[in-house]
Amino acid sequence: MLTVLLVIIYIAFISLGLPDAILGSAWPALHQDLSVPISYAGVVTMIVAGGTIVSSFFSGKVIKKFGTGKVTTFSVFLTAAALLGIYFSHGFVWICILGIPLGLGAGAVDSALNNFVALRYEAKHMNWLHCFWGIGATAGPFIMSLYLLKENGWRLGYLTIGIIQAILVVCLFASLPLWKRFEVKDNDEEDTHIEVKVSTLIKLPGAKPALISFFCYCAIELTTGLWASSFLVVNNGLSAEKAAKWVSLYYLGITVGRFLSGFVAIKLDNKQMIRIGQVICIIGAISLMMPFSNTLQLVGLILIGLGCAPIYPAMLHETPNRFGKELSQGIMGIQMSTAYVGSTFVPPVFGFLSGIIGFNILPYFLIILMVLMLVTSERVSKVCKAKENI
Repeated sequence: MLTVLLVIIYIAFISLGLPDAILGSAWPALHQDLSVPISYAGVVTMIVAGGTIVSSFFSGKVIKKFGTGKVTTFSVFLTAAALLGIYFSHGFVWICILGIPLGLGAGAVDSALNNFVALRYEAKHMNWLHCFWGIGATAGPFIMSLYLLKENGWRLGYLTIGIIQAILVVCLFASLPLWKRFEVKDNDEEDTHIEVKVSTLIKLPGAKPALISFFCYCAIELTTGLWASSFLVVNNGLSAEKAAKWVSLYYLGITVGRFLSGFVAIKLDNKQMIRIGQVICIIGAISLMMPFSNTLQLVGLILIGLGCAPIYPAMLHETPNRFGKELSQGIMGIQMSTAYVGSTFVPPVFGFLSGIIGFNILPYFLIILMVLMLVTSERVSKVCKAKENI
């Protein structure tokens, strides 16, 4: 029964990934149709991510009241409705408004399912769970690229992905009896988690650098996904549809990397997985700097995706080891909220800077974040190792 539910959770994570990547792919055509500056993509992303922060922050209370199954089903319904609404939108304001339910739905799904899997499954399943997110994130830009050559192609892309989301809502609704069995069991078990104030959790040894590393990771992943297509169009002269396909390969790198990470995690620990991923990311960003070879830049995008693959799942799974099982629930929520802050504010900051300096700064911008993530992550490992030796 738990295996059947795991398959359903994997499918739900596909739905989480589908909308995440399509804005960046559609934006080169979308902003022209709506007659708004290219930098306005950061505004939409900030609204979506803002909704994600809010829903993640309150997800604990909502899930406790309604259950993981119902919250997940309703959240996917919100994303489906938002995507279908964008198909009918005829102004930038409506895109912004529909970004609110899109973000609210994504945050609740992410928080609910990550916590459910962390409590019941092994580390390899956490990697594979996020691999299925990558399947959705890869499929989104690819589907969009198939429509971009047509008139109103970005609308048709949103319509198609919205219909896929609606089908997933039906599947999740049919699975509600399965969720209810586990939720009843959970309510009968004693809660072993200690409630601690946020101010106390932040003062834990290693907590602050851990939060910075989460902030940097999501900033890197989303900034790359949102702006890589525009970088290739403006800086390299690629067509919008070809750039969208290149970005889909970036998400394919994340997807394949997380699938392989599930097997590698059997041999290596979380700290090793995080370190290897960060080094690969830096190599990818250096390759993206090379202006004389489009092929090398494509390889760079794929390497950034492969490098990102193990980092986030490993950091999530390492949380109980870093801070103790009793405090993991509280610190996990703060980490995810901080990560969403990075995905909310950093992409629009880059959009603002690129408008002044140019899109050619993207690789340098990413490397700064990657080095900061590496340094803070190593700091967490060092502090936690010292704590264990006391």
